[in-house]
Amino acid sequence: MKKLLIILHDLGAGGAEKMMTRLAGALVDAGNDVTLLMLTGGGINAAGLDPRVKQVELHSGRSANAVPALAQFLRHNRFDAQLAALTHVNVVAIAAAALSGTLSRLHVSERNAFSHDKYVNPSLRVRLAYWVAPLLYRLIPNPVICVSRGVAEDLVQTTLARRRDVTIADNPVLDNDFRERLLPAPEHHWLRVKTMPVIVAVGRLAHQKGFDTLIDAFARLPQRTVRLIIFGDGTLRAQLLDQARALGVADRVDLPGYTPDPMAQVAAADCFVLSSRFEGSPNALVEALATGTPVIATRCPHGPQDILDDGAVAPLVAVDDPAALAQAISDQLSATSDTRRQTRIDAAARFMNARAVKTYLNALLGSAPP
Repeated sequence: MKKLLIILHDLGAGGAEKMMTRLAGALVDAGNDVTLLMLTGGGINAAGLDPRVKQVELHSGRSANAVPALAQFLRHNRFDAQLAALTHVNVVAIAAAALSGTLSRLHVSERNAFSHDKYVNPSLRVRLAYWVAPLLYRLIPNPVICVSRGVAEDLVQTTLARRRDVTIADNPVLDNDFRERLLPAPEHHWLRVKTMPVIVAVGRLAHQKGFDTLIDAFARLPQRTVRLIIFGDGTLRAQLLDQARALGVADRVDLPGYTPDPMAQVAAADCFVLSSRFEGSPNALVEALATGTPVIATRCPHGPQDILDDGAVAPLVAVDDPAALAQAISDQLSATSDTRRQTRIDAAARFMNARAVKTYLNALLGSAPP
């Protein structure tokens, strides 16, 4: 049994937090003693954390302020491997590991396209972290764990990081028995009692996710008896609703907020759309594939092409092209038969917990269970 530590800011509603929660449970299933440490604490994904995972909260007001407390924790609690996630947390973890003499056991991970993600958060401290992180990635002894080949290539091509400074591990998105799992009934009334086709999207209401392009595409559909539901929270909610009103589709668009079980919603839909401008390895796309529901995604950097086998599994359209997206959605809604359902489900199987945890154990320990 290995002692493993995962370091996060908190367990908020982001994709990285959800995946680290799932990874912690999968590592326990693989026979490891796992601790999840939060620099601050709390968050909606805490409810999904396996009870066998130990939790530690440092209650730091800011991530950067957690360095002394984290260094002390690392000195007094020796782990076989330590994994940090998200760029600003990586920088904090590197500093704390250096101070505690545990740098040889620290691994950091990048969850998104670095060249795009560094512009998202305007905070000066976060911007500074993105500036210094690539230099640190050259100096630390272990390669950066990236969630997709595209994320790894982006880090190498746009920063000081070298190819030997990166490695790849898949996200643990799906339960091992996902094929047999009976999904609960959908929460949304448009999906519980369907009177017309429904398109579903899932993600933070942020510029990255391209929901403004999706609403524009939705308004262009020749099919006028179709509804769109976008599940997720974020700062752009009012702006997106204003856009829907301006385009005359507000009565057929709903933004109900966060859903704890997106697969149940997508499984009841007629089509899932990923309209992002950039991604790392979009978990919502994998979950949608696992339900068998038809999906459409943008050819954004860097995850969808890999997951969808460059369009062999499901259609890919250009980023920020509402006309092309509308055409792809219309084609899907007009299709008289669906011959790719099993192909979509098979493509999702790569991201099962048992498979993904092996890639992480190889990265963290240089070995994985048989």
